[in-house]
Amino acid sequence: MRSDSLVLRSRRTVTPRGVEEAAVVVRDGRIADVLRPDAAAARDAEDLGDLVLMPGLVDTHVHVNEPGRTEWEGFATATRAAAAGGVTTLVDMPLNSVPATTTAAALAAKREAAGGQCSVDVAFWGGVVPGNAGELAALAAAGVRGFKCFLVPSGVDEFPHVGERDLRDAMPVIARLGLPLLVHAELPGPIDAAANAASFCDPRSHASWLASRPRAAERQAIAMMLALCEETGCRVHVVHLAAADAVPLLSSARARRLPVTVETCPHYLSFAAEEIADGATPFKCAPPIRERAERERLWGGLRDGVIDLVASDHSPCPPALKRLDTGDFLAAWGGIASLELSLAAVWTAARARGFGLEDTARWMSLKPARLAGLETRKGAIAPGRDADFVVFEPDVEWEVDGSRLRQRHAITPYAGRRLRGVVAGAWLRGEQIALEPGAASAAHGVPLARPAPRAAARPR
Repeated sequence: MRSDSLVLRSRRTVTPRGVEEAAVVVRDGRIADVLRPDAAAARDAEDLGDLVLMPGLVDTHVHVNEPGRTEWEGFATATRAAAAGGVTTLVDMPLNSVPATTTAAALAAKREAAGGQCSVDVAFWGGVVPGNAGELAALAAAGVRGFKCFLVPSGVDEFPHVGERDLRDAMPVIARLGLPLLVHAELPGPIDAAANAASFCDPRSHASWLASRPRAAERQAIAMMLALCEETGCRVHVVHLAAADAVPLLSSARARRLPVTVETCPHYLSFAAEEIADGATPFKCAPPIRERAERERLWGGLRDGVIDLVASDHSPCPPALKRLDTGDFLAAWGGIASLELSLAAVWTAARARGFGLEDTARWMSLKPARLAGLETRKGAIAPGRDADFVVFEPDVEWEVDGSRLRQRHAITPYAGRRLRGVVAGAWLRGEQIALEPGAASAAHGVPLARPAPRAAARPR
């Protein structure tokens, strides 16, 4: 059906009110109305029956790596994988590409590289590195949705980490711009102490990698960022939380009404350190996958609303960098490839713990859209939003075959794992995306324009 006359009906439509039977009317790529299923406009609807109609996912933590490291991942492969996993909007991280997105000129290079390649819509984060505070306003004017920094070495030389002095330069600027600062929250001190203590020795053991990145590194970094948040009024978003030790700190910050938000990732919610075999370097990431008890405490943080959202942190690399031949955790690149699998992975684990589809949509659509300043366009099935949908079969069980994934390299820790939930269809701004491998998509993703201005946060 034409995008100006599309109507989709499902007995399980996930709206801001919950899961309900509804007909969704689309005109000119936007949601025009959400109607009762017996409304006159619903008579000619495409009937999805019991298939779930959800808002398209918004993944705010994706390392696309193009330009410069397209052999790791690129816009064509990343966005095809995204669409196949129900992600209709992603936000690209500023590092692992060359140049890194730390200047307006580098952002222009990103946009040019993305042009004509994307199956889904793409937005961009800028980067905070030592000495670039003077670039941040220009990056914001050019359209970044916020900024990302590392408190420890990032793994690539062109994106150095920042210290407290650098943050004191950058955070007041970001506060005036009214944008968030995303933080890789680990401090070097506890990591250096763990290394000096020589508490690990077998490089093939995940336990060695885990011991090298203690929970204290996350906890102390988050404590520092909360203090700077309170001092400067800058919105702070903690990415990929793995250490549940920090949840009480974050809960206290919320009680004090600090502008702080938090994400965790599917791999921290799905895996446990005790289950990772020797040499299984596809599981390596930073912070590391922690123990089973930590995983369950992260689920508690989601249940209590202290953790706001779930994002993939899709960070692939060529097979050689994963050291699959030696299984050396200490030498392997740290990054999990899971963009296409995130919805099924999160749903599998959430369903087992009594959560519903509305929870999953909140964590993976609504809250990420809000973080990226896209809440008036993305993240919900509601009038006025873009007609971005995923059709989901939540009860189908299947086994992950890495060779069938659309990402550039067939390496993922989910290989061989049984998951529940299959993406049966996806729409971007009212146009159905062809999901079959090798199919040409009728929908064309675009680099998204600059966000609407926001009122700047004020220092407390």
